[in-house]
Amino acid sequence: MSAMPNPPTTGVMTADLCDAHEAAIEAGTLRVVPPGLQDFGGIARFMGPVVTLRVHEDNTLVRALLETPGEGRVMVVDGGGSLRTALLGGNLGTLAQANGWAGVIIHGCVRDTVEIAACRVGVRALAACPRKPRKAGEGAQGVPVAVCGVPVRPGDWCYADEDGVLFSDGPLHADSDAD
Repeated sequence: MSAMPNPPTTGVMTADLCDAHEAAIEAGTLRVVPPGLQDFGGIARFMGPVVTLRVHEDNTLVRALLETPGEGRVMVVDGGGSLRTALLGGNLGTLAQANGWAGVIIHGCVRDTVEIAACRVGVRALAACPRKPRKAGEGAQGVPVAVCGVPVRPGDWCYADEDGVLFSDGPLHADSDAD
């Protein structure tokens, strides 16, 4: 597997996007994830178009997708909020970095947090859990999902920084020059 370039960190700030797009928040086309996701990755700020997965305590599809070129995209994994097993560990964090994924957001858990923190990829999850997941290959890709109650669809845009995570129906960064 050849290494792909790391996605750039974003200079777009979620607070600025919220300020510049209040009408989109009211309309529901810009959605703010409530506090609860923790930052585990080596990049705090990231953005990109969304690819979705829905799995339950099984990370086979997570690995399969991370083995493909990320092209600066953000993988959003709806793990049902399970705190019983991890869906991403150090090996998969390294794979995400090598294949050019901007970030991975998991409505569930991660493990190998020291290894994930060393990866040049953004990672958000509910918590850490040392237990490994099943490998049954169950789940679905490219379906509407939810993260902390916020709906996310394939093709949405994700913006993440130290203040939080946003999902938008489309890209907002080109027209946002808020202070």
